[in-house]
Parts: sequence; structure tokens; C-alpha cells
Amino acid sequence: MSNQTEEIKKKSSHLYEINDEKLNDQVNIKTSFDWTKYETHLNNEIQKERKKFEEIYTKTLPDVQELEIYQGIVTHISDKTIIVDIGFKAEGAIPTSEFRENFNIQIGSKIEVMVVKIDYKGQCILSYQKAKMLRNWQRINEAYVKSEVILGYVAARTKGGLIIEIFDIECFLPGSHINVKPVRDYDTYVGKTMEVKVVKINQKTKNVVVSHKVLIERDIEEQRKEMISKLDKGQVLEGKIKNILPYGAFVDLGGVDALLHITDMSWPHITHPTEIVQLEQELKFVVLGVDKDKNRVQLGLKQLQPHPWNSLDKNLKIGSKIKGKVSVLADYGAFIEIIPGVEALLHISEMSWSTDLSSTQDFVQIGDELEAIILTIDRQERKMSLSIKQLTLDPWINIQEKYPIGSKHTGIVKRFTNFGVFLELEQGISGIVYTNDFSWIKKIKHPSEFCSINDKLEVIVLALDTQTRRLNLGHKQLKENPWKKYEKIYYVGSIHHGIISNLFDKGASVKFTEDQEIEAFIPLRFLEKKDGTLLKKGEKNQFKVIEFNKETKKIVISHTSIYRDKDQKKVQRVKNRKFEKSTLGDIAGLAKLKEQIEKEKNK
Repeated sequence: MSNQTEEIKKKSSHLYEINDEKLNDQVNIKTSFDWTKYETHLNNEIQKERKKFEEIYTKTLPDVQELEIYQGIVTHISDKTIIVDIGFKAEGAIPTSEFRENFNIQIGSKIEVMVVKIDYKGQCILSYQKAKMLRNWQRINEAYVKSEVILGYVAARTKGGLIIEIFDIECFLPGSHINVKPVRDYDTYVGKTMEVKVVKINQKTKNVVVSHKVLIERDIEEQRKEMISKLDKGQVLEGKIKNILPYGAFVDLGGVDALLHITDMSWPHITHPTEIVQLEQELKFVVLGVDKDKNRVQLGLKQLQPHPWNSLDKNLKIGSKIKGKVSVLADYGAFIEIIPGVEALLHISEMSWSTDLSSTQDFVQIGDELEAIILTIDRQERKMSLSIKQLTLDPWINIQEKYPIGSKHTGIVKRFTNFGVFLELEQGISGIVYTNDFSWIKKIKHPSEFCSINDKLEVIVLALDTQTRRLNLGHKQLKENPWKKYEKIYYVGSIHHGIISNLFDKGASVKFTEDQEIEAFIPLRFLEKKDGTLLKKGEKNQFKVIEFNKETKKIVISHTSIYRDKDQKKVQRVKNRKFEKSTLGDIAGLAKLKEQIEKEKNK
């Protein structure tokens, strides 16, 4: 490009000559200067030739854009300024202060610069530092996108981490990303170089976050994969207990973490891993499984010992009676430990002939020692099931003879429900008493209002279903329904003596003097006495029945109605007397009038 420029200058030298002083003066001429007026003395042929060469010269110059980076050549160096040629029609100047960090700049050196601005004179304002900063920012973004490992210099310690310089850009290394293990002394890293990886960039604030821990984790993961690839099921390895959790423990196999589940620690049942292992304890383990895709290893400890089933009595068979201790409770039953490491299932349905067991805890607790009979035993699968109820005969065989409908019995309250209680009549036989079968008179919302657990309760058999094994019992049916009698005593309009037993927002309850068991309800508006005050709790008075319902067991009474009825009767009697007087007076007047008429006729 410079050769073409020189050629153009040689070809145009015959047009006109300008000395050096005039050339320096022309630098200050504005770009809007009109050459056509200045060269009016030139003929048209010379002007055409000049324009032709100007167009050729302009095409040889690059199209320079502001804020773009270009490569230039240092053409002049002074104490304050460095001149750089980027191939534009005018060279650009950069302050020497921008090159303090680079003392190797010489004439002819190639450097990258940024075109900060092109002024109205056509001159370029350049910057070496801005080009360097932009290029470094591009490099750090590229490292982030490509997930490259870069070397940084730990410049200083800051709150929560370290400041690392990468490509002359200050980056933040959080303390949690220095190492896989917690770091307490950050100062030991200051002044050293460290390999890091860019993990986060905020383009708005120009903040960069790096991590050294991810590189360590990557190396550990690679080592882990290599070690796992060499593991096989059945291998016996030494390891150290690294961490203990409720469901098991993690074991360090020397760079590989493996899981030792609680169920693989001991043949006998345990409730927590600390019953078998402790932190930092070194033991031998057997590899139970290896998942090379997920890099997971499962270990076993109990598998290094002979299985307890191998030492189980060979004479045990279906129907044999055995003793054991409750080791585990579940919703569906309990596990009974026969010998250490051998457990058998006692299903909830095999605990009792009774059908009212809602949970295993109703029958057994952990640690209980009991006797049972073997229902099934499979030595190959190492499974056994037991039964307690089959130690005795089924009590429901002759249930109709023992508990015929209408027979009376005494039972023990075992369990509450929202609709009644379960009553144990004998072992294996239970019945239910519904809430509405407790009392003829009281309205009971929950069984606890009537009885307590382990209370003895007299009942009568109301219904029996041998197929579903259910007994329907009643307590109130032991007595005659009193509401048949009450219907004749507390009829509507009858008046009784009573006492206010309780007050409510809407009224009060009243117990009758003649029968304390029954209560009636009196609405608030009927509590008013003759003097205008209301009846109080504990106050005795007369009450009139205004409603009686045998089906809903409801009696509604009123005190106000008594004196109001009396007042109405008095008013009616007074009205009747006035009517009688007026009627007699009218009859006497008519008689006199009749006599006068008769006298007039006789005249």
C-alpha cells in the first residue's frame, strides 16, 4: 500500500511543487477547503488528471472505524508521544504514558491500537491501553466459553476470597473455590501463581469469578473413574469411615467414596450405623456393586461374616413353636428376631383373632418377647412367617352359642374411634359400641365423654355377623327407652318445676325436679320473668312444655309463657264481664220500649 502511495506522489509531482514549510501549513487546512477555487488558474485537463489520481489514492486507504482494533507500526518515538501508522491517510499519536508496562517498543514495532476517535481534521486518536484491555476482555471471555484452564497471579487478599490477575484483569476467587477442603489462611496464597477456571462473568459490571476447586474436583473425578474402572463385585478392600448418616456411612477407599448402607452393616437388625462403625475407623469391606456409568460403589460389611441362617436349627419346620423378640415394627406387622441375624415376619392379621387391630402397636412393642408358630419357612430365600393367634383355637367357631343376640356381657374399652369404641369381650373377640348406643338421654359427640380406655362397660349384643366377624353391641339398650314414658309426662302444655343447669348464648338447659336425668332446652326469649329480668343459673321456677320430639330426644320449654298465659286469661275474663253487662242493659231498655208501644196502641 505504501509503494502505491509513493508512485502516486511521483506521478503528481509535475502538477505543482510545494516546499516543506508550505506542506506544514497545509496540515491545518480544514477538510471543507474548496480546492477548485484555489486552483482556478489550472486548466481543465490538468484538473481532470489530478482528480483521477486522487481517486486512485483514496481507494488504496483502508476504511477505518472508531472503537475498532487495528495493527499499526511505530514510526516515531519521543519523550511524550509515540506515532503509529495504521495505514490510514494520517498517522495517529499515542501518549508515551500508555507504554509504561512495555519498555520494548521500538521504531518498526508492530502493536495493536484502538481508534478512539477520528477528528474533524481526519486525524486518528489512538489508544494502546484500550486496545489491550478490550483484547484481554475478549481473551477472558473466550476462556470462559471454551472452559479453558488459565494461569493467574494472586495479587491480594480480599473479603471472602482472593484477587487474581488474569490478562491484566482483576478477578475474584471466592474462599470456597480455593480448595475442596475449607481454607482458613488466605495469606499463604498471596504472591503465587495458580491455575483457575472462569466460572462466571457479569458483562454489565465487568466482574469475573474464577475457581481453582473445580480443577481439583476434575482431577479427583478422573482418578475416581480410573479407580472405579478397576473395581469388581466381590473384591475385598480396606477403607476408612468418612461420614456417618442415619441411612448408612460413606467410606473412603483412597480417593473413591463408597456407600455402606445400614442394612449391609450387620446381620442382626440395628437402628443406627454408630452401633457398628465409628468415624475414622479403618475396616475391610466387600464390593457389592459397581455402577461405572454413575461412578457409584456399594460396599458390604456383614457379607464378610457367615449368614446366620446357616446356623439356624435344622429341625425347625412349619408348625414348630419358637420364641423370639420383637425387633422392628411396621404398618403391616412386626419382625421377630429368632436368633441374631434371623428375623421372621409376624403379619398384623396373624397377631389376634380379633379384627379391630388398627396398628401393630396395639398388640406388640419393640423388645417384647413372645411365642409364635411357624406358618412358612424357606431356607433358600431365607424367609419365615409366624402366627400368634393360631396358638389358640379360633374363638369365633362357637360364637353364636357364646354371644347370642340379646345376651348381656361385660367388656373392656380398648380403643376409641370417631363413631364409637371397640370393646374386648375376651381374647380374640371384640365388638363395637356406636356413639348413639351409649345413652337414651345424653347426646354424646365423642366416646371419651362417656368412658375411658380400660373401663369396664356392660353391654348387650345387638347384632352378630359371623362372615365379617363383627359384633354390634349396645349399652343404652340395657334399660328401657325412657322417652316412651316421657311422652306421657312432658306433653305440650304441661307445666313442671325445674332448675337452670347451664346458660348458653341462645338459651339455657333445665333439669326437671321430678327427673334429674333428662334435660330440656329453653330459648333465650323465654327466660324472661314477669319483672323483666332473666332467669339465672341455679334458679328454680316453673316451666311450660312448648315442644316435645321423641325421635330427636328434644324438649323445648318456656317460663315466660306461664305468666303471659295467665295475663291473657285475666284480660279475657274482664272482656267477658263487660260484654255481659252491656247485654243485660240492652234487654231492659228494649222491654221498656215495648211497654210504651203497647200503651200507645191501647189508646
